[in-house]
Amino acid sequence: FSSHLSTKTLLFYTFLLVRFNVNVSTPRRIRPLPPMCSGPTEIRDTFKYINTVVSCLVFVVGIIGNSTLLRIIYKNKGMRNGPNILIASLALGDLLHIVIDIPINVYKLLAEDWPFGVGLCKLVPFIQKASVGITVLSLCALSIDRYRAVASWNRIKGIGVPKWTAIEITLIWFLSILLAVPEAIAFDMIAMDYKGEHLRICLLHPMQKSDFMRFYKSAKDWWLFTVYFCLPLAVTAIFYTLMTCEMLRKKNGVQIALTDHLKQRREVAKTVFCLVLVFALCWLPLHLSRILKLTIYDEKDPNRCELLSFFLVLDYIGINMASVNSCINPIALYMVSKRFKSCFRVGHTHTHTLVCETHITIFFLSLYNTHPTNKYTTA
Repeated sequence: FSSHLSTKTLLFYTFLLVRFNVNVSTPRRIRPLPPMCSGPTEIRDTFKYINTVVSCLVFVVGIIGNSTLLRIIYKNKGMRNGPNILIASLALGDLLHIVIDIPINVYKLLAEDWPFGVGLCKLVPFIQKASVGITVLSLCALSIDRYRAVASWNRIKGIGVPKWTAIEITLIWFLSILLAVPEAIAFDMIAMDYKGEHLRICLLHPMQKSDFMRFYKSAKDWWLFTVYFCLPLAVTAIFYTLMTCEMLRKKNGVQIALTDHLKQRREVAKTVFCLVLVFALCWLPLHLSRILKLTIYDEKDPNRCELLSFFLVLDYIGINMASVNSCINPIALYMVSKRFKSCFRVGHTHTHTLVCETHITIFFLSLYNTHPTNKYTTA
C-alpha cells in the first residue's frame, strides 16, 4: 500500500497531469486541463512528528513481539506442527510488513524525496505488497484449518508439519509474490527540475505502457479493497460460522473428559474473533481513504487540494493503523493465555524451556481440539 503521495509528490503528480494533458485512468484520451487549486496541498509539521513517534513505537513493539513469537516456535520442538507453522508464516509476514513499510513511510513523510534509485523504487512496493499478501492469506488459511480441525476432530495424526500445511504455506508465499509483481512493474522513479527544486519521486507512474498495467492502475484500489480486505473477512466469517455450527452440533455428543477443552476452544474462538475484528478495524481507514478518493474526489473542483490534504493525512493514519495490526497478534496471544505468557518472560534455563514448551503445546493443541495427555493432533 505504498501508493500514497507525499506533499511534493502530490504537487509533482499534478504537474505531470497539467504538462502532459493526460487522463490518468485512460492515458491516451486528451481532455481539457483541470483548474489550478485554490490553495497548496500540505501536511502540518505537528502531524509529521506525531506520526513519526507512533511509527517508531509500532516498529519497536512489532519487531520484538513477532521476533519473539518466531523464536518461541523455533526453539520448542513440541510447537513445530501445522497450526504453529501457519502462525509463524503470519508472524513473518507481519515482520516483513513492519520492517519495510514503517521506515520507508516515515522517511517519505519527513524528507519528501527518493534518493535510493529506481531499483529500490520498484523493490520496496513489491515487498510491501507481498508481505501484506502473506499476512492476509495466512489469516485465511488459519481460519480454514481451524474449521477443518473442528470438523475432523476424531482424525488423529502425530505431531509434525503435515504435507498439506507445507503445500499451503508454499502456495501462500507464491501467490503473494505473484500478486505483487504488478507493483514492481507499475512503480517508477521520475527526476526533474520543478520550480527551482530537483525532484526525485518514486510513485505509481501516471502513464503505464501496456493495456494490462493501465487496467491495473485504474482498478488497483478496488482490487486491493476486494482481495486484501473483503476476501479475508468473508473467508473468516464463513468458516467461523461453519465452525460454530459444527461445535454446537457435536457439543452434546462429546465425551465428558473433553468438557474443559470445549471451554478452552470457546475462549480461543473468542480470541480469534477479536483478532479478525482488530484486522478489520486496523485496515478499514486506509481502504476507506482510497475508496473515498475514488468516489468523491472531483478534479474540476478548485478546492480539491484541501480534500487531497485530508486524504493524505487519512492515508498516513491508515498506514499506521495497518502497521498496528502487524504487531497486535503476539500481544493478543500474550494476553489470552497465562501459559503462553510464560514464554515471553525472561528466562533461559533448561527448566524454563521445558515448561514453556509444555504450556504452549497444550495451548495450541487445545486450539485444534485435541487432548493434552497424548502426543497427537488432529487434522
